[in-house]
Amino acid sequence: MGALLSREIRVALRAGSGALMGVLFFLAVVTVFPFAIGPDLNQLGRIGPAILWIGALLASLLGLDRLFAMEREDGALDALVMQPHPLMAVILVKCLAHWLVSGLPLILATPLFGIMLNVSPLGIAAVMATLAAGTPAITFIGAAAAAVASALPRGGLLIAVLTLPLVIPVLIFGITATNGALYDPDPFTAPFLILLALTLFAGVLGPLAASLMLRHSAE
Repeated sequence: MGALLSREIRVALRAGSGALMGVLFFLAVVTVFPFAIGPDLNQLGRIGPAILWIGALLASLLGLDRLFAMEREDGALDALVMQPHPLMAVILVKCLAHWLVSGLPLILATPLFGIMLNVSPLGIAAVMATLAAGTPAITFIGAAAAAVASALPRGGLLIAVLTLPLVIPVLIFGITATNGALYDPDPFTAPFLILLALTLFAGVLGPLAASLMLRHSAE
């Protein structure tokens, strides 16, 4: 599994500038919101964590179509299904590699974008912690959608349409936990633990559903 993870990371890095495109899209979302809201720094500081979460969520959807794209293009998708290793474990490793290449850069870019939105250091730290806990769930859920769209030549939009409604709970609890860290009356631990539970649940159900979808499409 370690060798497969290393290979998937190298393949993802060699495939193109997916991480850079995600960060640039994240930057575009963060830049547009102040123009719509106005120059009130206090208001930007209050809603800044929610803007960061929305931008990171939308940017995470961009590269999901690449999860099985190379295997579909070179015909290796059938070999992936018939190989001796458990398909669910292989998909889990592919999801982890995809998150390390596409999701982790979004978290690392959060401090800079948080400063642009006048978010406090505590708010930036809370957003980074909740993104680290919640963005893997987006990848795991997106893997199932990517498996559904793997038989289609242009399934990128379909993946986003299928994934977005399912990741709304991740967005809700991520923002709730961030607000709990910033405002004393609101709890932080409970929504953060629910966010971790959603990621663990998606880490099991997402690869399992993706493996079933791939086997069904191969048949």
